[in-house]
Amino acid sequence: MSNVPSTPLPPAVPAHPLTLSLVGLLAAGAGLAVAALYYSQPMLGELQADIGAGAREIGLVPMLTQLGYATGIFFLAPLGDRFDRRRIILAKAAALVVALLVAGASSSMPLLLLASLAIGLAATLAQDIVPAAATLAPESQRGRIVGTVMTGLLMGILLSRVVSGVVAAHLGWRAMFVAAAVSIAAFAAVAARGLPRFRPTTHLHYVALLASAAQLWKRHPALRRAALAQGLLAIGFSAFWSTLAVMLHASPWHLGSAAAGAFGLAGAAGALAAPLAGRLADTRGPELVTRLGTGLAAVSFLAMAAGALLPAPLQLWVIGVGAVGFDLGAQATLVSHQTIVYGLDAHARSRLNALLFTGMFIGMSSGAALGSLALAQWGWTGVMLVAAASALAALAVRLWPGRATA
Repeated sequence: MSNVPSTPLPPAVPAHPLTLSLVGLLAAGAGLAVAALYYSQPMLGELQADIGAGAREIGLVPMLTQLGYATGIFFLAPLGDRFDRRRIILAKAAALVVALLVAGASSSMPLLLLASLAIGLAATLAQDIVPAAATLAPESQRGRIVGTVMTGLLMGILLSRVVSGVVAAHLGWRAMFVAAAVSIAAFAAVAARGLPRFRPTTHLHYVALLASAAQLWKRHPALRRAALAQGLLAIGFSAFWSTLAVMLHASPWHLGSAAAGAFGLAGAAGALAAPLAGRLADTRGPELVTRLGTGLAAVSFLAMAAGALLPAPLQLWVIGVGAVGFDLGAQATLVSHQTIVYGLDAHARSRLNALLFTGMFIGMSSGAALGSLALAQWGWTGVMLVAAASALAALAVRLWPGRATA
C-alpha cells in the first residue's frame, strides 16, 4: 500500500448540465487535439523531399511526436486531479497552437523535430478532456458518454490522415499545420465560454502527485495489465500508420499523400465501433472484448503480411480491409481497457488515465521507430510481421490467467 498521503477530496460533478452540445464540444476537442499527432504521417513523403531528409531521419518526426505525447501524459495529465481541468485544457490549447505554427514554419529538420516534440506534449489536452467527460457524466451514463467522447478522439486519429493527405496534396504540408493551429484556436475560443470549471479531487503537491501515480501502478494489477496490452497493440498500430505513406510513395505505386490519407477512411470505420465495444463490455465484460480486439488485430496484420505476395492492385485492397480490421480491434480493446481502469478509483481518474495512455503512447513511439527500421531493412512485409508479433503479444497478455477484471 502507498505511504504517500492521498488526501482525497469528495468527487464532485460540476454544477453544470451535461448537454448534448457540451458532449459534442468535448468529443470535438479530443478529436482535434489528438489529430495534431497524426497530421504529419501522410505527408512524410513530401516532408522528406522538401527538407531533404533520409528515410530513417524522417521517421523521427512521428516518433518524437508520440514520445512527447507519452511524456506529457505521464508528467502533465495527472495535474487534472490537482487543478481545474478547464484551465489546464485552455493552457495546453494555446501551447498547441504555437507548436503547430512553428512546425508549419520549419525549414530544417532540427526545428521540425523540436516542434514535433512540443506538439506531442501540448496535444495531451485530449487526455484532460476524457476524464473531464467521465467526471461530468452521471454514473448511469458514464460508459456511454466516455464512449462518445472516445469516438471523437478516435475519429480524430483516423480522419486526420485523410484531411492531411488532401490538404498537403493541394496546398502543401505547411498549410496543413497552419490549418491545424486554426482548428485548435477555434476550439479554445468555444471552450473558454462553454466548458465548466472542475473542482480538484486532491490537494497533493506535484511531486507527491506523481509519487501517488506510482503507488497506483503498484496497487492495481488490472492497470498494469491493461497498460501493457494496450502498449503492445499500439506498436503495431503506429508501425502501420507511420510507414504507410512512405511505402505508397515508393515503387510500384508512386502514390501521394492524398492516397495515403484515404486509407484513414478505412480505419475510421473501425473507430465507429467504440460505442458498440463499450456496450459489449458492459453486458459481457471487458475481458472478452480485449481478447476479441487483440485477436482481430493480429489476424489483420498477418493477412496484410501475406497480402504482399499478391499483385500490387490486390495488395491495396488487402491493406484497406486490414486497416478496418486492426483499427476495429485496437479501438474496441482501448475502450474496454478504459472501462476497467476508470472503475479502479474515482478520486484518481486523471492519474489512472495517464498511466494507461503513457503505456499506450510509449508503444506508439516505439512502433514508429520500429516501423521505419523494418521498412528500411525488410520492406512492407517486415513492418506487418513486426505489427503482427506485437498484437499477438498483447493477446497473450489478455489470455494470461488472472481475475476477470484484471
